Amino acid sequence: MSTVHEAPLLVSMRGAADTVLLQRHLPGCAIREITALASVDPKLACRAEVLVLRSGHRLGAERLTDWPRLRHVIRAGSGLDGIDVQGLTARGVTVHRNPDPAADAVAEWALAALLALARRIPYGHAALLQGRHAKQDCLAPPLSGMRAAIWGAGPVGRACAKALAPHVAEIAFAARSGLPDTFPARPGSELPVWADAHVVALPLTDENRGRFGTEFLVAARERWPLLICVGRLGTLDVTACLRALADGGLGGLALDPVEEADLPLWSGKAVPGPLNLVATPHIGAQRHDVRALLDRWVATTAADVLAGAGRSVR
Repeated sequence: MSTVHEAPLLVSMRGAADTVLLQRHLPGCAIREITALASVDPKLACRAEVLVLRSGHRLGAERLTDWPRLRHVIRAGSGLDGIDVQGLTARGVTVHRNPDPAADAVAEWALAALLALARRIPYGHAALLQGRHAKQDCLAPPLSGMRAAIWGAGPVGRACAKALAPHVAEIAFAARSGLPDTFPARPGSELPVWADAHVVALPLTDENRGRFGTEFLVAARERWPLLICVGRLGTLDVTACLRALADGGLGGLALDPVEEADLPLWSGKAVPGPLNLVATPHIGAQRHDVRALLDRWVATTAADVLAGAGRSVR
């Protein structure tokens, strides 16, 4: 009597991986793509052994009851907010991530945002779209005279410091335990009155949630700073920051990690303006070379973990 072996199943969030490449690396594996964890077909969830995630999706231990055979979660990027790593580990699920490939691309976006805000390009553009010629309102100090604070010293924060350093007068990281002595640093309490630009590259922890809100904005107001978020949007009180931008408490605001769930950014009926505002749909890592590298890493990682589990995938 022959035994029928069920093919292993990998489920990927749309945009998290190249499914064609996955199928090429895992010809003996079933590949399925979904748009949301909450609405996944229960038949897929109960069979899946590998789940590939991207930012903007939450996976906690409580949801694992829907994924009884899940053994590996592959995160194609750096952030782990929304992923209960401890809870998954307790259930025997291994989390794999690769935070380094995207760092330089995100830093490139941060530099572009800093240049745009410093020269008030978004403001001038928005004014023209409203029929105003606001040349005089776009007079700006030189970027080369600015001080930049880097909040977060992970791969992205370090890459941002490296990208910005040649263009500004001084760089300082927010001091924290474990920061290498070779990194220029200042206490976080001093940075609001020291820096002309702040680059936020922090993970979304309980400590960091809403950290850049009213208290920070009041402390930094006299410097009329530029605020650039390349980490997680939840580290900012976005409503307070937008209000400060409109009221003159911020000189400029740039937000990259905007997910669909974050919309609308402006809760009122109409956005006041023009504003020196850059907002993009989490495109910091959306560069061809980065996507290609991460797609290959996801495929090889999936193949390795399934092969290690004794599954036939090649």
